[in-house]
Amino acid sequence: MSPPLKPEEILEGLLRLDPTLRREPYYGERALFYNPGGRAPLGTIFCSIKDRDGPNDKASRLSRPGVYRFAFEMSAATFERRFGPPPRRPPKGGQLALPDHDLTRVNVLTPHPVYGWMRWAQILAPTAERFEDLRPLLAESLALVREKFERRPR
Repeated sequence: MSPPLKPEEILEGLLRLDPTLRREPYYGERALFYNPGGRAPLGTIFCSIKDRDGPNDKASRLSRPGVYRFAFEMSAATFERRFGPPPRRPPKGGQLALPDHDLTRVNVLTPHPVYGWMRWAQILAPTAERFEDLRPLLAESLALVREKFERRPR
C-alpha cells in the first residue's frame, strides 16, 4: 500500500476545485468553507481534517502517529447506498453506535463517528489512489454545499 497523503496535500488540492472555497480553523480542525463573496461569517462547511482525539470524539483513535480524519458530507442517497440509513443522533457529547464499522481502519470510508447522523463520512489517512476514488463523492459534496449556501437567508 502506498503511503497516506499529507493533510496539506488534500486541502491544497481541494482548494483548486472552486475559487470561493476558503480555509478556516474550526473547532481545532482545518476546514474548507464555501463562501462566495465572503457573504457569511464562515460560509458552509465543505470538509475538515482532524488529527487528534477530542473529549467526545475518540472512536477513530486519531492520536495514533500519522493518523488523521478527512471528513465530508454525502447526499442522502449516496450515504444510504454505502452505509444504510443514517444512524440516530447521539445525545449531546456522545458518539454514534456503529457496530458494523471499524472506525479505526485507515484508508477505509466509514460513517463519521459523531456526525454520521448528518450523513458525514470519514476516511483516515487516505492514500493518493483511494483519494482519487473519492473524487466523484467530493464533487457531489461540493454541489450539496453550494445548494445549502444558496438557501441560506441573506
